Amino acid sequence: MPKIKTHRGAAKRFKITGTGKIKRSRAYKSHLLTGKSAKRMKRLRTPALVSDSEYVTIKRLLPYL
Repeated sequence: MPKIKTHRGAAKRFKITGTGKIKRSRAYKSHLLTGKSAKRMKRLRTPALVSDSEYVTIKRLLPYL
């Protein structure tokens, strides 16, 4: 059985936590920032966890993490 290749784009975007959950960064933080409030920008800085429905898909892209 050959080794499975890791999806390099996914490997740069997701990290695994100690408990096995998948951590991701939040969207909407790249441009048009002047119209967004400071409270919203602060919330966008904090990482989030991948939802249960996406977990299986991302886990398949990252077989060795």
